[in-house]
Amino acid sequence: MRKSDDFEKALIGDLVSENYVFASVLHYFGISFYQYSSHSLEVVCKKHKVHSSQLITELESWAQRTEPTNEELFLNPIEVLVAYLKKKHYYFVRQELPFLSNIISGINPEPQFASLMADLRIMFPLFVEDFIHHIHEEESRLFKRIELLQDIENNRFSLQDAMTIIERDPIQLLADQHEIHDDEMEGIRKLTMDYTLDQSAPLTMKVLYHELQDFEKELKIHAKIEDDLLFPKAVELEREVLRQIKKKIQRN
Repeated sequence: MRKSDDFEKALIGDLVSENYVFASVLHYFGISFYQYSSHSLEVVCKKHKVHSSQLITELESWAQRTEPTNEELFLNPIEVLVAYLKKKHYYFVRQELPFLSNIISGINPEPQFASLMADLRIMFPLFVEDFIHHIHEEESRLFKRIELLQDIENNRFSLQDAMTIIERDPIQLLADQHEIHDDEMEGIRKLTMDYTLDQSAPLTMKVLYHELQDFEKELKIHAKIEDDLLFPKAVELEREVLRQIKKKIQRN
């Protein structure tokens, strides 16, 4: 990390070149890095009424972020896992997707990237729309299903209502539908030739490809957590609730 004075005098383009994450941090404060690549951080901070120390603190905070391991997630109750996944959904929708959309719609591409960017400007909004629909579907069906199963387990429904709920949207059906969405970024990956760029490519394209690739990695990790941890836990919960219901029916 540069000293504070060096940091303030440095050009935005140089800071982003040294660490692409800085582009995300700037976006967090409402600053599009590609508009100010030849401006110093000091000038840009004054223009946007942001203290450079805030940017440094946020950058350090992003660098220190750690995700829980799969083992840690597995050892927690299912509601903790759902809360973690909801938090990631919020991060994707509120931070990652707006940042990517901002770069794709805002940069003025070099002639050799004009055609690709024109295609990406059509494709990416469709991807975002489909992705957000997928998240809403997951939260309103799968997460809601898990919540209802826990309510049944805690005797919050009559036996008749519990039976009606258990017959609707079985977890395995939701798991099968979820697998269809597992490679959502295939079209973007093909368009960018697996995010391949020459070293001579402009900084804007390098940041964009890096962020798209990072986002895809995050989505794959997220999907794997759902497939390998959430669904097995949800199936086990559903099985236990069904066992309880059958036991009650036999008693009656």
